[in-house]
Amino acid sequence: MRRFLENNYHTHTYRCQHAFGTEREYIETAIGMGIKQLGFSDHVPCSLTESFVPGMRMTFLQAEEYVDTLRKLAHEYKNQIEILIGFEAEYSKHYYPEQKEMADRLGIDYMIIGQHFLVDDDGHVLLPSPTDDRKLLRTYMQSLIEGMQTGSYAYIAHPDFVEFTGRKEEYEEECRDFCRQAKLLQIPLEINMQGMSAGKRYPQPAFWEIAGEVGNDVIIGADAHTAQQLENVEIYDKCMELVRRYHLHLIGDLNG
Repeated sequence: MRRFLENNYHTHTYRCQHAFGTEREYIETAIGMGIKQLGFSDHVPCSLTESFVPGMRMTFLQAEEYVDTLRKLAHEYKNQIEILIGFEAEYSKHYYPEQKEMADRLGIDYMIIGQHFLVDDDGHVLLPSPTDDRKLLRTYMQSLIEGMQTGSYAYIAHPDFVEFTGRKEEYEEECRDFCRQAKLLQIPLEINMQGMSAGKRYPQPAFWEIAGEVGNDVIIGADAHTAQQLENVEIYDKCMELVRRYHLHLIGDLNG
């Protein structure tokens, strides 16, 4: 029985300033693991406020080179693996238009939402985790729902990103509403391997219990920042334990 991913859509490159190794190393590791489809989804360039320096993503000047490099490698390895080119993006109505225009212009294959921060109505950046403020949790979940409603994103990366320290009942109510909207819009939710391996606050069992009850489509994403993370069977197995425990509807291929 197979014990690893056949498709991974969450892979980073050195351009994000916190991943390591070459694209070729990721690709050849994926081939060695029997991965059939490897999607690169590095953090999208974005222009926010002058007071916020996004030191976790490529620059606008690097975006075209990112796409060109991967297109050449996709052609080189076309008989061994399918390479897709994407972006991981925070959704905000403030810069979604520029994000979408760039993705269309560059011919990006897909985008995923990885919401690490929020932008309020005044353009200020908010870091939503940890928090005991239900209103902030609701704002975070609503931003994901608004992003899903655009139809521009293939799935939601680490939807359980927020560490909520308030009342359990409040967390469950907000997550259930979000999960119902994701199911209605047929947007998969990602169990994040990198979070599992790094001992981060996610994956959060309480969230995935709700996703199992609602019946959301679930996908496992490596969120690889090194090539070695594409061969971590132990962490994959831990993610699969969540799938089995909460009877999650696991999908592997975004194309169905």
